[in-house]
Amino acid sequence: MFSRDEEQRDGQVLDVLTDEANGLRIAVSRFGGELVSIQKRDHAGNWTGFLYRDNDLTAPASGWANHATVMGYYLHRLKDGHSFYRGHEIKGGNHSFLRTKTWHAIHSADDELKYRITPTDFSATDYPLRVSLDLTYQLDNGQLIVRFEFTNDEPELVAHVEFGLHPGFAARSFESFQFRMPAGKYRRHFSPGNLLSGETEDIDFAGGEMPFPREQLPGSFILELLDVPKREFVFNDQASGRSISLDLSNVPYLTLWSDGGSFLCVEPCWGLTDHHRQRAFEDKEGIQTIPARGKLSADFEMRLIFETRGIC
Repeated sequence: MFSRDEEQRDGQVLDVLTDEANGLRIAVSRFGGELVSIQKRDHAGNWTGFLYRDNDLTAPASGWANHATVMGYYLHRLKDGHSFYRGHEIKGGNHSFLRTKTWHAIHSADDELKYRITPTDFSATDYPLRVSLDLTYQLDNGQLIVRFEFTNDEPELVAHVEFGLHPGFAARSFESFQFRMPAGKYRRHFSPGNLLSGETEDIDFAGGEMPFPREQLPGSFILELLDVPKREFVFNDQASGRSISLDLSNVPYLTLWSDGGSFLCVEPCWGLTDHHRQRAFEDKEGIQTIPARGKLSADFEMRLIFETRGIC
């Protein structure tokens, strides 16, 4: 059984969807289309949040201020805040314009929250083509599915986009969490100053705890999943008993980041940040294409788990 509520809090409109049978609840702000809470009932029946600053809309005194930023029509950064797409200048800040727009809530099935952005919601300097995005958060048998669906209404032009989600998973402390990666071949893209240098490193990984020093997480680890057959990644914070399993079967890139706070951002990405030697937008490495009058769909899944009795 699913229930849906609408709240107005701190100047934002929130949609709350609860799956009573599986003890799972999400809250989404229409501003930015952002997940601000993912909660699960613990063994004692109490709702426990899994996002950093879960359900807290106030601004922190310092550090990262978001919960799960929606990224698109590009992600991470454009060099010097601008680029050229087919010769047309586009401008924008970190993770593009979606995070600053109020999304349209769309009538949908009982088990999902669905939102839409259309070309009437952004300017030609944000993005010049007639491309819309539907974003869906679906609760399905105890798991959360995040789905992106772009529609290109250009009659002749192929459209180019990048997108992803930037969730921060809560931990007791920066030192307490672990992140387990499946076996496979990865390619790390180095990004000094948050822009690609062109340097890469291929990593043949046997599986297990991430092979990166956590003190370097503020600089980001951008990973291409070259040959990773079983793409189940697990965030675990044994100190609080919270664990999140992510199925990234359809995801080409993954970014790991933290500013040293009590969280880890695990970011499924369809695209890469700009190079220091900037390329035209349509030639960006990792860019996704949508045929004229066509669609592009992508998704990933996450499941919340309690692994110990000591829930914070």
